[in-house]
Amino acid sequence: MEGGKPSLTLVYQAVQALYHDPDPAGKERASVWLGELQRSMYAWEISDQLLQLKQDVESCYFAAQTMKMKIQTSFFELPPETHNALRDSLLSHIQNLKDLSPIIVTQLALAIADLALQMASWKGCVHTLIEKYNNDISSMPFLIEILTVLPEEVHSRSLRIGANRRTEIIEDLAYYSSTVVTLLTSCVEKTGNDEKMLIKVFRCLGSWFNLGVLDSNFMASNQLLMVLFQVLQRDETSTNLHEAASDCVCSSLYAIENVDTNMALALQLFQGVLTLETAYHMAVAREDLDKVLNYCRIFTELCETFLETTVRSPGQGMGDLRTLELLLICAGHPQYEVVEISFNFWYRLGEHLYKINDAALHSIFRPYIQRLLHCLARHCQLDPDHEGIPEDTDDFGEFRMRVSDLVKDVIFLVGSMECFSQLYSTLKEGNPPWEVTEAVLFIMAAIAKSVDPENNPTLSEVLQQVVLLPESVHMAVRYTSIELVGEMSEVVDRNPRFLDPVLNYLMKGLREKPLASAAAKAIHNICSVCRDHMAQHFQGLLDIARSLDSFALSTEAAIGLLKGNTLHLWGPHQLLADDSTNGKSADPTVWLDRLAVIFRHTNPIVENGQTHPCQKVIQEIWPVLSETLNIHQADNRIVERCCRCLRFAVRCVGKGSASLLQPLVTQMVGVYQVYPHSCFLYLGSILVDEYGMEEGCRQGLLDMLQALCMPTFQLLEQPNGLRNHPDTVDDLFRLATRFVQRSPVTLLSSSIIVHIIQCAIAATSLDHRDVNCSVMKFVRDLIHTGVANDHEEDFEVRKQLIGQAMEQHGQQLVTQLMHSCCFCLPPYTLPDVAEVLWEVMVFDRPTFCRWLESALKGLPKETSGGAVTVTHKQLTDFHKQVTSAEECKQVCWAIREFTRLFR
Repeated sequence: MEGGKPSLTLVYQAVQALYHDPDPAGKERASVWLGELQRSMYAWEISDQLLQLKQDVESCYFAAQTMKMKIQTSFFELPPETHNALRDSLLSHIQNLKDLSPIIVTQLALAIADLALQMASWKGCVHTLIEKYNNDISSMPFLIEILTVLPEEVHSRSLRIGANRRTEIIEDLAYYSSTVVTLLTSCVEKTGNDEKMLIKVFRCLGSWFNLGVLDSNFMASNQLLMVLFQVLQRDETSTNLHEAASDCVCSSLYAIENVDTNMALALQLFQGVLTLETAYHMAVAREDLDKVLNYCRIFTELCETFLETTVRSPGQGMGDLRTLELLLICAGHPQYEVVEISFNFWYRLGEHLYKINDAALHSIFRPYIQRLLHCLARHCQLDPDHEGIPEDTDDFGEFRMRVSDLVKDVIFLVGSMECFSQLYSTLKEGNPPWEVTEAVLFIMAAIAKSVDPENNPTLSEVLQQVVLLPESVHMAVRYTSIELVGEMSEVVDRNPRFLDPVLNYLMKGLREKPLASAAAKAIHNICSVCRDHMAQHFQGLLDIARSLDSFALSTEAAIGLLKGNTLHLWGPHQLLADDSTNGKSADPTVWLDRLAVIFRHTNPIVENGQTHPCQKVIQEIWPVLSETLNIHQADNRIVERCCRCLRFAVRCVGKGSASLLQPLVTQMVGVYQVYPHSCFLYLGSILVDEYGMEEGCRQGLLDMLQALCMPTFQLLEQPNGLRNHPDTVDDLFRLATRFVQRSPVTLLSSSIIVHIIQCAIAATSLDHRDVNCSVMKFVRDLIHTGVANDHEEDFEVRKQLIGQAMEQHGQQLVTQLMHSCCFCLPPYTLPDVAEVLWEVMVFDRPTFCRWLESALKGLPKETSGGAVTVTHKQLTDFHKQVTSAEECKQVCWAIREFTRLFR
């Protein structure tokens, strides 16, 4: 922080400005300045002084939060001899500030917990805290707060304490867990029905259940379980206490997922939850939705925990099917939010039964699924006074989408055809109100694709009746019927006689704004599936495509419709003939998107020697695209669309676009020097993919790469350049990878390769998913060229060039990869890293062994808190596992286990 340590007065003024300055700019300046202070070394001392002063809530909260943040992220700044003083100071602060504000107590409790987890010299912290404070009832709230957050922080992503320390802590907490439960029990006995204290006790107990360290036999006979269920059975329990108790029961059920090894506690919880049915009905009668939702959470967690028992021995012992009855009672609640809680359980039950595939077992659960489907159809009904089409973006729309997914997952238990026929008969035989009709059609649309369309009179009849629906029916019914028709494209394909009436029905929808997008999607589905029957409708499809702008379509629907039509047009010039006049728009992205989709989905059969039918079209539109690029070169959105369009055009005609290569590359490089849009790098990778194996194109493509790399490296060498420009890094290495795949010797012999490899090594620490994938693929493919295709004439040259590159960069690469694995990259990236290390090892195993040994020696062996991060044995075991691996997945497993030591 510039200017040295700031005064307390200045810090206090900045905190006041942050909370009370009426000017937003003043607040922003204060926030930035305080952020700098928090990152500085002075933050430790200033926070401590502010907490001692106890001037007001705001300054104390800022200080407590800063202290927590510093301990989490910058604990290494403090020398070990100061750790005891910091601990004593924090304990003193939490005692002095315990009555000021609960949020300050929580921040200080987190600071103390994070300190205890990192400070290896603080042995048995739970025991020392309980010894120090358990006889003082006024200290009990903050003591319980510390004991609540301590187990929660063990797996915190903010703390990199490593697997060794984490294991040590969990063993320590397990050892003292019974002491904590005894403290909580005595606390309840002393404070009686003090609601605030009960909430704290339940939160704390839940936290210890979540960590999985409580002795289940000890808990099965503990008084606290009885108190929990008494609270949940009482009608007069407050909302907050009810929620805390419900959370705790859910945590306890989750903790005994392995029922067989926790039998005593499992039985207690099973019987306890079954006693809550009456309380649920009371909450429904009082219209207390919060409590209803809590009970449903508990019932669902019960079913999740005993799922395997229920499937293994349905109706016996703890496989008692009353658990499913509880969920179906909840499904009967009028609020859809209640049944939604149980969706994951029903999905898992379906998955289990599908895997077992036992007809007798399916017949036991079928009635429950039938009742569930009946409830779901009712919950999907729109309000009778709803106007217009169903909304799919609001909460209820998302609920209906989840219902549709769930129905698809469990329908096999009931039988798709049987269910479809039953639903149709409710519409056919009765005369239900529009909202019931719409909901039934919605469920039918969800299962239509899973019904066998072969010789199925019911499906044919449904299709026949739906397309006869008058325009006078409710708009929502028409909308959902159009969706159903789109889902029945297979039926149309088997019964071509329906094609005319179906397309006519969908065309009516296309002309009405609320229905247009659904109709466009349905037409796309029909076009995709019924290709063989569409020839006679060619003119109609062409008219639709030409009239796109006259329909009230969303951009996505217009593109989808065009995609469906393009499948049946041998080339795009029919559409382009109109686009050049009618399709012009102030915003070129509209027709660029349409053009891109035409090129993408135009796949005519071209015989050997024939000219691709789209080649002439592309030559005709290139001047327009080139002009568009020039005019809009500063606008990333439009440039991106131009590049996308060119990408599909090049892919469409392949080598037939050769005449474009020189003018396109020249323009790309020219614009990129001024406006480095990353999409040019991506387009470059497409050109290399198409032309990289053509001898006459290689030098030109290499010149393009070098010209694009210069501004790219300037951009990436700025402070935080790699992190701030992920798209550029991603596309640069896509381009480099294409070169490695198409013309490795050209790239490896060039002067630019050294800079690309250096950039790749620096970028291996980026935790951006796409970027990391591109960088690792480049490095892996690069090294692999040194061993691949050893029968080809350029093999010896490739091997020699890779050998030189490895000699120059190998040690740095391996060291950087190990550092990135341990300290920078999330676990999902590790398989890619393993593949790179595997390739290095395959290329030169003896040298790799030395590089890896050197990289491991450079890793820290202890945390700043004095805990052992990695032992000598763990280092040597890991080295041996990797270097003796016989396949890549063994390297991956070894890295996964090893990096846990640093997380």
